[in-house]
Amino acid sequence: MKKLRIGILFGGRSAEHEVSLRSAASVVAALDRAKYEVVPIKIEKDGSWELPSAGAHPFLEGIVGDLSKKVALLADPTSPDLLLFDPEQGVWKTTDASRLDVVFPVLHGTYGEDGTIQGLLELAGIPIVGAGAAASSVGMDKVMMKSIFRQQSLPVLDYVVVHAFEWQRNADATVSLIERSLTYPIFVKPANLGSSVGVSKVKNRQGIVDAIEQAFKFDRKAVVEQGIDAREIEVSVLGNDEPIASIPGEIVPSREFYDYQAKYIDDDSELLIPALLDKKTTERVQEIGRAAFRALDVSGMSRVDFLLDRSSDSIYLNELNTIPGFTSISMYPKLWEATGLPMPQLIDRLVDLALEKAESRAKLETTHPDPCGENR
Repeated sequence: MKKLRIGILFGGRSAEHEVSLRSAASVVAALDRAKYEVVPIKIEKDGSWELPSAGAHPFLEGIVGDLSKKVALLADPTSPDLLLFDPEQGVWKTTDASRLDVVFPVLHGTYGEDGTIQGLLELAGIPIVGAGAAASSVGMDKVMMKSIFRQQSLPVLDYVVVHAFEWQRNADATVSLIERSLTYPIFVKPANLGSSVGVSKVKNRQGIVDAIEQAFKFDRKAVVEQGIDAREIEVSVLGNDEPIASIPGEIVPSREFYDYQAKYIDDDSELLIPALLDKKTTERVQEIGRAAFRALDVSGMSRVDFLLDRSSDSIYLNELNTIPGFTSISMYPKLWEATGLPMPQLIDRLVDLALEKAESRAKLETTHPDPCGENR
């Protein structure tokens, strides 16, 4: 059986670069070498692409050689996918692994999860594991995402959008608007980022300025959301046109909320799988998770996060992640494993979904006959 050549894109120009390295290590470890020829492609923090050396990361040993090689991807479906830079001659050449059958972008945050990489891969005609450019872009922007959820009558908490230029022009007026619209505590987040980077919980006016300026370090747009006393529930969604949802899980954070420290550094956060929910709530969470997936026209995978109000039992959509974490402690693979789909089989299914979507796209017409007999 011919092996599929799978490109694993990891690293990236993002504050979540290090998380991506952990996710990539888990994905590579789960790939069946009898089925796949692995081509790891690291995107450095400066945006350069390379086939890294074996010494760069422990998970690369036995996959790549001892020397790193600079590579580039062409946005041309008629050309070899990867070009190798020859520093002696100063020219780009084709490589032994020029053609990629599928690419798995194990990237988190900007320039990876936001549709930019997906758009390049779509131009190159390469099947992509996960969402395409449009769904990735919308899924990355919390403002656009929440707007669509509301349009689809899906439950979201009240929020205020703050633009950097408005804040710089009149911060006092913006604070007044927030306080008229929401009640403390509130959460302040960069609109385009994940892994809880730049997220702050604010309990009074004194903390709001610092929180908003912290968010603006990562994006030009911030989302200020109503805080509630909530349980944090998550489901994993898998599929294309007919997505399925895993059993729900619950996160009991080691800190006041599930921030970056609690997610990736502390060992005290507790993951409850399955979440302690009654059957009706479980089914409702799964139903909303699938509906959110379809609302954004996501394909392949997503993790959908919810807030379950402790006082009213109301369920609110928090956000949807089109490239969820794949680290050893990440909920997306853990929930599928608990549902009966271990990581190696999960990766196989994601690859199959990528190829299925690419085949469907390839059947679409890209030209239209001119009624006058010529193109205008």
